[in-house]
Amino acid sequence: MLYVVDEKSVGTRLDIYLSNNLKEYTRSYIKKIIEDKEISVNDKFVKCGYSLKLNDKILVNEINVKVSDIEPKKIDINIIYEDDDIIIINKEKGMTVHPGSGNFTDTLVNSLLFSHKDKLSTINSVIRPGIVHRIDKDTTGILVVAKNDNAHKKLSEQFKEHTIKREYVAIVKGILKEDNITIDQPIGRSTQDRKKMCVTDKNSRNCITHITVLKRFYNSKMTLIKATLETGRTHQIRVHMKYIGCPLLGDLTYGSENKFFKVKGHMLHARLLGFIHPSQNKYVEFESKIPVQFQNILNVLENKEKN
Repeated sequence: MLYVVDEKSVGTRLDIYLSNNLKEYTRSYIKKIIEDKEISVNDKFVKCGYSLKLNDKILVNEINVKVSDIEPKKIDINIIYEDDDIIIINKEKGMTVHPGSGNFTDTLVNSLLFSHKDKLSTINSVIRPGIVHRIDKDTTGILVVAKNDNAHKKLSEQFKEHTIKREYVAIVKGILKEDNITIDQPIGRSTQDRKKMCVTDKNSRNCITHITVLKRFYNSKMTLIKATLETGRTHQIRVHMKYIGCPLLGDLTYGSENKFFKVKGHMLHARLLGFIHPSQNKYVEFESKIPVQFQNILNVLENKEKN
């Protein structure tokens, strides 16, 4: 979605301009996606208060859903913990977290609107009620949802300050020689394909991923890793692993198909999430077992090592 600033809009704040043109979205939501760098002006990321100039080109990457498109739907989800402040969900492979890209009915948000209507934080409006963070459609594992605005704010603050503990496990192509690797490379949106992210110095954010080798499968030329995020950026683990030449198994966006393992979706699992509980003010931690498909592939890899 592209807007070109005319004379009557010169001097208007970016967030106000978009609020006036996208009336179905709250101003707080628009501010958030500006801060999340989903909106650029002349191919550069700017702040909410940026003063528009004549012929500025405003590119909106992610606003593609109308409030009226989002309806509650009965979809089974695996809730492993819930209290008055938070919901901990063990997300299955193939489920998108929030509506977008043509999918308005089969997302986690649609399920939450059905089961927890009026019991979710409103900070991200009806487009993303309760959604503090997200994981990719084909990534499985732990996700926290906020049930009220106070919980949402406190959790968001921890994500912003990078104090949330997040551990993932993944199967990657190739053999990592080092037992421990820290990948400290900035990630931004690709200029060739706006749906992809890449390691780049242009319009990017600092990103740090810590990798620990859990098991090497020499006969299959694959490695089981643990990835700990020090920062959080879209597709961070997937992009960083591609950068070092070891893309995730099944990741056709950042890698290629494997002729021996024709898996559906990349092999990435959000195993652990730890944070300070928003009202109890104590550290809590939640874990999720490796899903069946992931474990089945590990079993095949283990058997190939024995042969």
